[in-house]
Amino acid sequence: METFMTIIAGILFTVGTYLALSKSLLRIILGTAIFAHATHLMLLTIAGLKQGAAPLLGEQSGTYTDPLPQALILTSIVISFALTAYFLVLGYRAYIELGTDDMDKLRGEEHE
Repeated sequence: METFMTIIAGILFTVGTYLALSKSLLRIILGTAIFAHATHLMLLTIAGLKQGAAPLLGEQSGTYTDPLPQALILTSIVISFALTAYFLVLGYRAYIELGTDDMDKLRGEEHE
């Protein structure tokens, strides 16, 4: 299962990198969002996809899962959603003000 998750994370990294290297601002924002989710999937896979009971005092089980990777990834998911929403609003505002989302045109003239 870890091999399959690693392949999926690699595909997401590839798609995110391809989108981040494009000229459209919206594609760059979507690429960074996909890149963040690929990182979450990779961290979850690195921590190990273990099966076991929740680490609660009343549970009597032979194996327990470590809740720390899931807690860190959940925090990272919230932060990445907030950053994506912020970037989308910033990109929309730039499109309204400047009339384009092409990165070459947003860069402006060389001697301004």
